[in-house]
Parts: sequence; C-alpha cells; structure tokens
Amino acid sequence: MEGKILNNLSGDAYNSGALNKDNLDEKILAAAAETVRLLAEKNKTITTAESCTGGMLGASLTEISGVSAYYKEGVITYSNEAKMKFLGVKRETLEKYGAVSSKTAVEMASGAMESAKSDISVAITGIAGPLGDTREKCVGLVYICVKIGDNHRVEKHIFDGERHVVRQKSTLCALNTVIKMIK
Repeated sequence: MEGKILNNLSGDAYNSGALNKDNLDEKILAAAAETVRLLAEKNKTITTAESCTGGMLGASLTEISGVSAYYKEGVITYSNEAKMKFLGVKRETLEKYGAVSSKTAVEMASGAMESAKSDISVAITGIAGPLGDTREKCVGLVYICVKIGDNHRVEKHIFDGERHVVRQKSTLCALNTVIKMIK
C-alpha cells in the first residue's frame, strides 16, 4: 500500500446519517476496544501523532483497560514547529504541500514510529474548522496515515459536521483503518 492515497470524498460512510454526534462516542469506544484487542492478539505496539484531533485518538485508546502494554506514546503536534521538532517533518514538506497533506501525514507517522520504536503508528492532520479553510483546502479535509513496519496507507477524507464532529469522525476513521490493516 505504500505511496497510495485512498480518497474517500463522496459516499463516505462517515458522512451518512448513521453517524451523528450522539452515537460517535460509543462507536469510537467500540473501535478503540477492538484496536486494543487486536494489538494484544498480534502482540503489537502503537503510537499516535495528532494535529487536528488534539489527542482524541490517544484519549480513546487510553479509555481501554490493558492498553498500557501496547500504547507506547502519543504526540500532539498542532503547530508546524511542533511537527518539525517532535516528529521530524521536513520544513520543505510543510512549505511545498502544507500541514494538511498526504506527505505531511506520512512524515508524521514515520517520525512517531521512529521516536517510539513502535510496530504501528497513526497520524492525523486536517482542518476541523470552522475557520482555516483556503481555496485549495476546505474545512473537514483530513489526511490519516497508518504505518505498519515499512508499509503505510494514507486516506484523504472530507468530513462534514461541526468542529467536534470532524474530530470524532477523524478519530473513528483512524481506528477503523488500524483495525483493517492489522487483521
């Protein structure tokens, strides 16, 4: 899967009426529990690197008892400076592609994996809104990169909803991507 960006821009299950702010928390918790179960089954460790979700992914994992054996660390790198300092994202990448890009997501995941020496890393970068959109990048645009060993998968999503809902959908999607990749 290396280098392939999967676009989920229309018909996205995350934007259907089945998901709303009232049931997203329970779906996130269920996905976090399944992620931790699979980590235990496969004896794998995980680390997270988050921007627009601000630690929501890490918080969801730490809701699950027993995760301490598998969750190595989580880094919130909201600013470009933090992405460079803590994850080794290249200044050139940020200048050429921006913080919200597939390239940045991959570098975030790679930096997190290297720093934590984990088996799996997950990176999320996006625009949760309501401000921050540009001509090229709209509110709700999110890139998620899951890296397992030398392989990675990058997904590009445009999530609808208010800021908190975009963050929740990003978290749920990241967990579901981990589940798919480690099964």
